[in-house]
Amino acid sequence: MPSIRPLCFALLCACATPFAVQAQTVKAGAGAYTLAPKAADRAVPPAPYRTAAMLQRAAPSNQWYSALAYAAKPEVLFAHPLTVLPTNAGIEFALPSKTVVPTERRDVEIHYPHQDALLLSPTSVTLERPKLAHASDWAIDIAWGPNESAMTATVAHGSPYVSLQIPKGDVRLQLPFAATRMPYADARVLALQLKGKSYALFGPSGVRWEQVSGTEWIGRLPAGKGYASAAALPDDSAATLDLFTRHAYAFLQDTRVDWQFDEATSRIRSTFVATARSMEGPEVPPLLGLFPHQWHNNSALQDKTGPAYDSLRGPIKLLAAKQFDVTRTYNGFVPFWPGVPEQARSAELRDLLKTDVRNARRMMLEIGVGPYWQGKGLQRISKLMDVAEQQGDLEARDQLLKHMKARIEQWFSGNDSKTYFHYDKAQGTVASYPEEYFAVEQMNDHHFHYGYWIRTMAEIALRDPQWASKAQWGGMVDVLIADIATPRRGAADFPFVRNFDQYEGHSWASGIGLGSFGNNQESSSEAVNAWAGLILWAEVTGDKALRDLGIYLYTSEIEAINYYWFDIHHLVFPPEYKNVETSMLFGGKYAHNTWWIDEPRQIKGINLLPITTASTYLGRDPTFVKRSLATLKPETEVFASRGKVAKPIDIWQDLFAKYMATADPQAALAMWDRWGSFELGDTRSHALHFMLSLQTMGTPDFDTTANTTLYSVFKRADGSKTYLAYNPGAQALTVLFSDGKSLQVAPRSLGRAQ
Repeated sequence: MPSIRPLCFALLCACATPFAVQAQTVKAGAGAYTLAPKAADRAVPPAPYRTAAMLQRAAPSNQWYSALAYAAKPEVLFAHPLTVLPTNAGIEFALPSKTVVPTERRDVEIHYPHQDALLLSPTSVTLERPKLAHASDWAIDIAWGPNESAMTATVAHGSPYVSLQIPKGDVRLQLPFAATRMPYADARVLALQLKGKSYALFGPSGVRWEQVSGTEWIGRLPAGKGYASAAALPDDSAATLDLFTRHAYAFLQDTRVDWQFDEATSRIRSTFVATARSMEGPEVPPLLGLFPHQWHNNSALQDKTGPAYDSLRGPIKLLAAKQFDVTRTYNGFVPFWPGVPEQARSAELRDLLKTDVRNARRMMLEIGVGPYWQGKGLQRISKLMDVAEQQGDLEARDQLLKHMKARIEQWFSGNDSKTYFHYDKAQGTVASYPEEYFAVEQMNDHHFHYGYWIRTMAEIALRDPQWASKAQWGGMVDVLIADIATPRRGAADFPFVRNFDQYEGHSWASGIGLGSFGNNQESSSEAVNAWAGLILWAEVTGDKALRDLGIYLYTSEIEAINYYWFDIHHLVFPPEYKNVETSMLFGGKYAHNTWWIDEPRQIKGINLLPITTASTYLGRDPTFVKRSLATLKPETEVFASRGKVAKPIDIWQDLFAKYMATADPQAALAMWDRWGSFELGDTRSHALHFMLSLQTMGTPDFDTTANTTLYSVFKRADGSKTYLAYNPGAQALTVLFSDGKSLQVAPRSLGRAQ
């Protein structure tokens, strides 16, 4: 099991803030967490299906392959373009096809199920339960016993191959039904067609492929050459089979994504590197399958990609390369927007602010008492604090600060018997109690939950850096950040960036990945909120490495949302899918639904909330915003025709008005009802301030960048702009915008220019 030493090093910069262990409690600044659950609280689940080497590392929850380590019964892994299922009989693999599934909501889901699979296994060994043997950034090794050495398979995101190493005996291929062998001159290759799909197996030189029956083949492997690979082909052309044969012997050994932020240009470059071992023949690069967010609008890859697969993620294009780059623009955000100048609705804003401040303590605890709803309530009040402060009510700001600090100290102290954080050394994770949404039992949603706490603590640190310092209550922030965003690979205390899928470019919410359609993520917007919290905390504390990681995660997640949740580029959703967006993205399907209700307003809203100053990305495509909101009425009519009604009928109307404001502030103000429903992660004051701010400043400008981290630019209909920049440092800051504008920002303040 990991010791406290690596945990201390990771979290507190070589123990700059010392830990003191008393019984089962570990100090983190003024806060503390326990090393065991209290009373009858459940512990996090074990991940027993790992090799001895992997058991020395923190358990890799919240990944596309996590079910392999956690689930008693093996689950399908959606690697794209392949699906694989490791079983006691061997490894199944298949090329999934689109299935359109009608729903009771009178729409459809799009499934790419694992079916008609081929099975690979050794001939001379009876296999035992497969285990996770290695994991790099987008590839895994799976090992079978006895002694974890009977067979090893390598599977990777984007790879069309399953690579096998079989130390003893031959390789068996079992088919779901009889196939036709495709003629091919290279004796190492067994090429087959099954129900219109093409597959190929590639053995070493000297292999003999023997057909045992209509559905079984044996590859007789020469002595000392216990390896083979299998692939699904995107088409049945001779040229494609030639291409796959050339690269079939480049076995992946390691995969890694590195990121670099160029502050001067506000660009983040992600470099994907695949290290391969040539099993025979000349050294060639591996064949990688690139997802749309990687190849689309990527000038560096123009004319370099080859054949493409149809997939749930859209066209996956093949690239023969050891590495490739993806460069994106980081469009920034500021922690809060300035006060709204006196205007027609100023009195309304003052009235709302007075009421919300009076009710603030209650609004911190609107529904749940666990870490999600408590964190959500804290951020809600922190955004109310922004409005009070920027509108000049410093007394209200201080009152709200006092409320938040008291609630945070209750949780962070470790003294409360019900509300506390627990670090599980064996699995390498922080659990929080009382449990909500299976965050302990199934390790779900840690980035959603802790993102609210991190963001709130950063907002408080802007006003009271001493209270939020690492020697005080900020020590616990480092613990929560380590749980969801440790940048070290292979560590024993926490896994590498727990929730984030480096290759797909977005997070996963399910901790142990159970289910026939793989892992999933519903509220993509809450993931963005978490990464915004990392960036803001890093800026407050001066941690450039964490800032760069936060910018990489924030920018990548937003790009993935625009491709796979919103499909604003029209590359992913098939014509049969009639919804404007998906609300639930799985490894093997997408659906327009939620986990708790199929009411249309909440289905749409779950990928919007919380809308804050870090949510300007929602206005990237104003036409899409309006098209999305226009579906609320007809979808609600269908819901009503099924004998159902939203409660209240205008639920989250404030959320949709704020969403509209990113595209058309005037229309947003017209549709907002001051007395209507409001989402419980927000207040009426903040909603109105948000819309009035955009009415004054204009909608987000994604063409103008700045040479600092915390900035935003807005453009009005007449082309005039508003420039914002926040300076968290102790010295004055000169911010240069890409259009030539310059802005001087005083220490620890928000600067604004027209």
